[in-house]
Amino acid sequence: MNALLPVFARDLTLVKGKGTTLYDDKGQRYVDFAAGVAVNGLGYGDRKVVAAIRKQAALLIHASNLYYSEPVVALAERLVEIAFPSQVFFINSGAEAVETAIKWARRIGKAEGRTELVAFEGSFHGRTMGALSITWNPAYREPFEPLLPGVRFVPFGDLSALRSAVGPKTAAVIIEPIQGESGVRPASDEYLRGIAEATRAAGALLVLDEIQTGLGRTGKLFAYQHANVEPDILTLAKPLGGGLPLGAVLLRNELCGRIVVGDHGSTFGGNPVAAAASLAVLESLTAPGFVESVAAKGDLLRKGLAKLARRHKQIVDVRGLGLMVGAELKGPAAPVVAGLRERGFLATRAGERVLRMLPPLVVKPSEIRKFLRALDAVLKTGAGQPV
Repeated sequence: MNALLPVFARDLTLVKGKGTTLYDDKGQRYVDFAAGVAVNGLGYGDRKVVAAIRKQAALLIHASNLYYSEPVVALAERLVEIAFPSQVFFINSGAEAVETAIKWARRIGKAEGRTELVAFEGSFHGRTMGALSITWNPAYREPFEPLLPGVRFVPFGDLSALRSAVGPKTAAVIIEPIQGESGVRPASDEYLRGIAEATRAAGALLVLDEIQTGLGRTGKLFAYQHANVEPDILTLAKPLGGGLPLGAVLLRNELCGRIVVGDHGSTFGGNPVAAAASLAVLESLTAPGFVESVAAKGDLLRKGLAKLARRHKQIVDVRGLGLMVGAELKGPAAPVVAGLRERGFLATRAGERVLRMLPPLVVKPSEIRKFLRALDAVLKTGAGQPV
């Protein structure tokens, strides 16, 4: 009997990786189009990231947040430089980042009686109790209710419903620029701008959950840059630590005075080793032409999928930005994922009927073309058709 609690359906043991390629315990090779659920933006064994981890581990692994450490301070300054005028709090994961955003939104709004949160149908923000409270899927929420009170869900894409839901008791509106778990559903630029305007007009805070979309994934450093909006609170995680646990929350400068000593904490958040790895990640992401190359490869992938959709009627929609792409199918996506794995490619599904593609940002165009050929072969077997 495996000693791991079976909350994940796992049947593959991975032992090593290099670039975009993973190997299992039987020596089987896979090209990764999942990237550890969007974590491994630079793939596996990136030379600069590994060197930064080794160097910092030999100097200082942990100091706690009772003290400063040089990599953590440098990372905060770099994030502010590439994002917007803000201050940074580090934690260990995306769910913790969302919990932090919820706490701060309520802390800031409480003096005005603002304690309610507005989220969206289809949203996914994490599995902890606060993050779960603003996650839409009833299958995730209902076994653990009652959750946080004062949460309203509005239809994704309906600006009038959002305007009606935001009022004098609203502390914050929280949205993913692209909903990942519910099927890779992008918010249009106009919709995001409308949400920002309505939220500010009501005196509430705008929280952008960029845990999956942030740091190059959509072909820009941050997905909000496509719509030219700026959040009050930004949550980051997944690729931030180069594969090590690291999350961050950025709070707009004008609001920072509302958070004081003792309002939040984390023993491990902002670990010096993870921060050093993150600095190496950001060096690559901000190199000239890097995010532009992500956008170009995303175009290649989506155009290839659109071509397959003309050939295989089980593909009903292709959507996404950059290298965050979903193909909605008429039938279940699980057989397609299994067929790809048999052909040496790892991908995931989002919901029951969406094939989700999140390759490392360093994926080569040639690997995208090989993936498309493998997917073509899988679809020829009838996978993805209604059962």
